[in-house]
Amino acid sequence: MKKINIKSAEFIKGIIGTDKILEDTKAQIAFVGRSNVGKSSVINSLVNRKNLVKSSSKPGRTRQINFFLINERVYFVDLPGYGFMKIDMEKKEKIRKLMIWYLSYSEVKLKKAVLIIDAKVGPTEFDMEMLDLLKKSQHKVIIIANKTDKLKKKQVNRQLEMIQKKISDNNVILYSAKTKQGRDELLNRIFEN
Repeated sequence: MKKINIKSAEFIKGIIGTDKILEDTKAQIAFVGRSNVGKSSVINSLVNRKNLVKSSSKPGRTRQINFFLINERVYFVDLPGYGFMKIDMEKKEKIRKLMIWYLSYSEVKLKKAVLIIDAKVGPTEFDMEMLDLLKKSQHKVIIIANKTDKLKKKQVNRQLEMIQKKISDNNVILYSAKTKQGRDELLNRIFEN
């Protein structure tokens, strides 16, 4: 496995609709997952920084699409979480529409989408809907099962099998933002053509 070196990572901007950044020709990698699945932690672990992406104990804090420039050649795009959020229905619907717009109707040609699933919970109804949306939009999808550090060793393989069976995909990466398990594999999958 090739060692991918992240030399630079910086926050560029957050958007809530059409923006010049969408016309940028640099590749965009979208990170999607339900609220509280650890999207911020996954991105931070990939770039070896603790606080590049702000994380919160309150689900639903990210309400815009955040762009981070990595190695000056690719954007990691942090989308708002879906599912359980402590905000009113109107705001939830606005966020849902923003995500669908970015993934399906914006000018962006995504290089890949990283769908983050909770290893302990497994794929929720929301995860399955998101996977369906990503496939319908013909995006290349990398699926990771995050928070494996919260499972006992015996549970890991059982959970992985359950996730792979439910989503019909045998390429799920076991991941832990805390221990960085799966980091090199995920970076390789992100940066391969």
